[in-house]
Amino acid sequence: MEIKKNIDLKDYLTMKIGGKAAYLVDITNKNDVVDVMNWVEEHQMKFFVLGGGSNTLAKDEGFDGIIIHNMIKGIEKTDEDSISATYRVGAGEVLDHFIHFTIQHDLSGMEAMSMIPGTIGATPVQNVGAYGQEIADTFVELTAYDTLTKAFVTLSKKDLHFSYRNSVLKHEAWGRYIICDVTVRLHKSSPKPPFYAQVQQLLDKQHVRDYTPQVIREAVIQIRTNKLPDPHLIPNSGSFFKNSVITTDQLNELNKEFPDLKGFVVDEKHVKISTGWLIDQSGLKGQKIGHMRVHDKNALVLTNVDAQSYHDLASAREIIKAKVFERFGITIEQEVLEIA
Repeated sequence: MEIKKNIDLKDYLTMKIGGKAAYLVDITNKNDVVDVMNWVEEHQMKFFVLGGGSNTLAKDEGFDGIIIHNMIKGIEKTDEDSISATYRVGAGEVLDHFIHFTIQHDLSGMEAMSMIPGTIGATPVQNVGAYGQEIADTFVELTAYDTLTKAFVTLSKKDLHFSYRNSVLKHEAWGRYIICDVTVRLHKSSPKPPFYAQVQQLLDKQHVRDYTPQVIREAVIQIRTNKLPDPHLIPNSGSFFKNSVITTDQLNELNKEFPDLKGFVVDEKHVKISTGWLIDQSGLKGQKIGHMRVHDKNALVLTNVDAQSYHDLASAREIIKAKVFERFGITIEQEVLEIA
């Protein structure tokens, strides 16, 4: 285990901004986790666990602690029956690589999450999802190092209290656990329609009726490729803002002035609305704001044009939030996490 010093965080983040980390270490197994946490305790050092860096920002002052870069790999089948197969997946495995693996084995349950950047270890934190699927749908359990009890623990789906782009790991238990692996159960049956609207529309246009996991994956990849910038070419962190959850009463009131605003049921009293639509209707889609730009095909995405600092990004973010609030009275929330 090699601990590196004075590391540029922007080299590990797809937004390509941020200061330096005092220390950084790559971990590849559970022994590394124990070793680095002993080092953290010995040096009284704060730490932050980083996966693929696609959903994370760093501030200009950097991080006066150690970045634990999770690179734990491995895919192991742990159970199988006539209708499903269960796999334990190393937290450092690239999410889309694992989804490709499930497609090769003709398993369904995660195909609509194709091309989401990052590692599978990050997925339970925010209940990552897209196009009608989320990790909670297939999640069984995870293994993690509990930094409070200094022991490895298993957390079940019930323990995580999943909700829309949320879990206990993002709030009450933020920073407590270092995830080592995630166990998911995939289905041997074909995906069942109706699918997410954009996916269904594309399938109908292509006259597809044989709904295999591969077909759904290809449709999602086509949609995402057309809508989302490649972070290797245009620095970005994917969806920068979360879709907004409001009450049904709020939606009814907004529909008086904005009848095109649609809501998708979350529960009896709440609906999810498109934050991208709110940003677009606020006149910001495709607009350059300082050194950042709202993407012209997906207003949820904030791209780095020529920003050199977190301050550049934060300025654009606050302008967007203010414009949306001014027009709709809704405070939109950042989805991307921050190193702190």
